Amino acid sequence: MRCGGAPIGMLFALALAGCDEKAQSQAAAPPPVTVAQPVKRTVTDWDEFTGRFEAIQEVQVRARVGGFVNSVEFKDGAIVRAGDLLYIIDPRPFEAVVLQAEGQLADARGKGELAKRDLERGLNLVQTSAVSEQVVDQRRQALQAARAAETQAEGALKAAQLNVEFTHVLAPITGRVSRHLVTPGNLVQGSEGGSTLLTSIVSLDPIYVYFDVDEATYQRNSRLWFEGKRPSSRDTSNPVQVTLTGETKPSHEGKMDFLDNRLDVSTATLRSRAVIPNKDLSILPGQFGRVRIIGSAPYEALLIPDTAVATDQSRKIVFVVKDDNTVEARPVVLGPLDEGLRVIREGLKAEDHVIVDGLQRARVGAKVTPQMAKPPAVDKPPAGDKPAAGAKP
Repeated sequence: MRCGGAPIGMLFALALAGCDEKAQSQAAAPPPVTVAQPVKRTVTDWDEFTGRFEAIQEVQVRARVGGFVNSVEFKDGAIVRAGDLLYIIDPRPFEAVVLQAEGQLADARGKGELAKRDLERGLNLVQTSAVSEQVVDQRRQALQAARAAETQAEGALKAAQLNVEFTHVLAPITGRVSRHLVTPGNLVQGSEGGSTLLTSIVSLDPIYVYFDVDEATYQRNSRLWFEGKRPSSRDTSNPVQVTLTGETKPSHEGKMDFLDNRLDVSTATLRSRAVIPNKDLSILPGQFGRVRIIGSAPYEALLIPDTAVATDQSRKIVFVVKDDNTVEARPVVLGPLDEGLRVIREGLKAEDHVIVDGLQRARVGAKVTPQMAKPPAVDKPPAGDKPAAGAKP
C-alpha cells in the first residue's frame, strides 16, 4: 500500500508546482495600458478673465411734471418698446393752462394785426404831412412790441402743450422695465421741484461685458501687436467668447469694443469692454461670466487629453512608453485647454506614445503592454442629408 501511494503523492506535488509556475507567469506579465500619440493641429491661445455684464442703455424714468398719478400702464418686469405708455398723470390742470395760453396768443395776434394797420395808415398820411414822422415811429415801435408779445404767447402755448404731453410718461428706450415705484393716486413732483423716480429701464440686446486685464497680459499682447502677430483691440474688433456661471464651455460670442486709456493704479489692471449679442435676452445686467479673448497668433501645437497629465511636486509630467515598452516620466510645459485637449508647449514629440489610460498601473522603468487608443468616432450626418457630389458613401 505504501508503494502504491508514493507515485500518487508525487503526481499531486507536480500538479501544484505547475499551477504555481502558471500563476507566477501570469503575475509577471506586464500590465496593459492605453497609449495615444499627441494630436497635432493649429490652435490659438486665449486669455481668460472674470467679467460683469452691464446694460448699454439704462434710463431712470422720472416725472417731468407734477401732479397726481391716474394710472400705471405697464406690467412690472415686462419688455417695453421706445414710445410705449408707462404712466398717466392727471392732465386737466395743464389742459386748462393750454386754453389760457391759446387765448393769450389770439389776443396778441389781434393786437399785432391792429398795430400793423395803424402803421400802414401812418405811412400813407405822412406823405401828405397829415401826421408827423414821430407818430409813424411810435406806430412802428408798437408793431414790434405786438409781434414780440405774439412770440411770447406762442412760446407759452408750446410750453403748456409740452406739459400736457409730459403727463403721458413714455418709455424713452426699448428694454426691460423694472417695477412701478409709484401707484395711482399718489402725488409726484416734476423737474422743477426734484422729479419723482417712477421706474427704470435697461436695454438687453446687445449687452456690454466689462473685465479687467492684468498688466502682464496687456504688455504681452502689446508686444505681439508690435511684432505683427496679434491685432490690437483698440482698432480691431477682436473676437470674444463668454462662459456663463454654471456652464462648462462658451455659449456666447461677441467683439471687443473698448480699452481704457490708462491702467488702474490701485489694481494694475486695464478696464476693457466687449459687446455681446443677447437675442434670447438670457443675460441680465449684473451677471458675471468668464471672458476669453485671443492671446496669440495661430500656431501648430501638440495636444493630449488633460487626464494624461500628472503632477510631481511642482512639475507636470506625462508617462511615455518607449520602444522597449518601458515607461518613462517626461516633464512637460503645459499650455491652455483647446476643445478638451491640453496644449503641450515643451517636452513631447509627435511620434511619442503617451499613456492616456491605466496611469495607476504604470511604473517608471517597468514594462507595460501598450494598446493604441481607438480614434474618436466620426459624427454621422443627420438622416436625410445627401453626400456631396463625387463623395463616396
